[in-house]
Amino acid sequence: MPKINSDNCQAIILAAGKGTRMKSDLPKVLHKVAGKALVSYVIDACHEAGITKPMLVVGHGSAEVRAAIGDEVSYCEQFRQLGTGHAVMCALPFIKEKKGEVLVMCGDAPLIEGKTLIALRNYFRESGAVCTVLSAEMKNPAGYGRIFREGTGRVLGIIEEKDATASQKKITEINTGTYCFDLAALRSVIDELDTNNAQGEYYLTQVLELLIAKGYQVNAYLCEDSNTALGVNDRIQQAAAEKILRKRVLKDIMLEGATIIDPKTTYIEKGVKIGADTVIRPNTHLRGNTVIGANCVIGPDCDILNSTIGDNSQVRYAVLDSIKTETGANIGPYTYMRPGTELAENVKIGGFCEVKNTKVGAGSKIPHLSYIGDAEVGSGVNIGCGCITCNYDGYKKYKTEIGNNAFVGCNVNMVAPVKIADDSYVAAGSTVTEDVPAEALAIARERQRNIEGWVRKNKEKREK
Repeated sequence: MPKINSDNCQAIILAAGKGTRMKSDLPKVLHKVAGKALVSYVIDACHEAGITKPMLVVGHGSAEVRAAIGDEVSYCEQFRQLGTGHAVMCALPFIKEKKGEVLVMCGDAPLIEGKTLIALRNYFRESGAVCTVLSAEMKNPAGYGRIFREGTGRVLGIIEEKDATASQKKITEINTGTYCFDLAALRSVIDELDTNNAQGEYYLTQVLELLIAKGYQVNAYLCEDSNTALGVNDRIQQAAAEKILRKRVLKDIMLEGATIIDPKTTYIEKGVKIGADTVIRPNTHLRGNTVIGANCVIGPDCDILNSTIGDNSQVRYAVLDSIKTETGANIGPYTYMRPGTELAENVKIGGFCEVKNTKVGAGSKIPHLSYIGDAEVGSGVNIGCGCITCNYDGYKKYKTEIGNNAFVGCNVNMVAPVKIADDSYVAAGSTVTEDVPAEALAIARERQRNIEGWVRKNKEKREK
């Protein structure tokens, strides 16, 4: 489907409301579903449709919204929130074009898609109307404005829920809050809005009545998927939107060639990328800017955030935060990997290990029960069970360097800053406080003494 030419079509996203039903200090449009802010989905839909710089009308929590969204939109401030019509009044002076079209949509509608905006705009153009409202059929339309038609089907207006009569509330075709307007026609009536309604606000829906009264054609485009209409006004609707978005994401991933064993227990945020023939096992959470390569096995029970996992890797029962691996990584079970960690090819990080801000060379192994932090580990290194880099002295962090093909025995403490050179050995149980030269054996522990008869003598002493 061809995209919209943004030179001829603008977009206004209404994002100034407080969202009192969310019962939160956070602006409603910044609440997240499937890992992204509500309003980000609306912005993405505009971008997908070809509108490169939509305008965001902000008000409540404006500084927070601007900080979160950045420069991917332009901004207009609605200093007093007096309704949807008032928000558009505030925005129109910032649109320099006199002719063309403008899409208006709500910032709390994360299920809108670019293809729907394109279809709406195409229908608008083909029909010759000056306003097309995106509508949907809802089995339970409570809470939504109703599309009011005459017998022939011509749209006569939109009736808000609080202003509707009992018979009008039975109408099941509802207003999604998304519109396509002829810009000149919208400008011609926007200043005629009044507040003679149950809310005492400037309703954008009144624009349709004003246009019809002037003899303009107004119509509605009925979208195929009624989920498009779902906005988020409270935590219950937020959870419903989360469920729908998660299903969409999982469907797209599976169509691209990845296997998801149990979609009901798999949580993948929009934007995560997964290669072909990768298998995602149950109870896995993939979040943020995570990229999983091809032919991997991820899970069960993994939480991976902002990480890149190379092809042919395996991750089980692990928490990964902002790490990067090359091909053939073997991580887990019960492993915690923290920001700044990078693994070269075929590295193993085993059970109950924690690795932080560390580079590990090709083929190296940290198999179990170790903490390695602020370190650089060469290739072909084996770090035994229970090893620790003592990287913090209470004031500063220090680096540990372990050279290629070094062997570190079990229960070794490496007190940073310290260097263990290539091809060296560190004996089990050592506390290393000085650099170890290449090909040397470091032993840093008290010499063993066996005291004969100690147990018998100690027992006799206690009995006396």
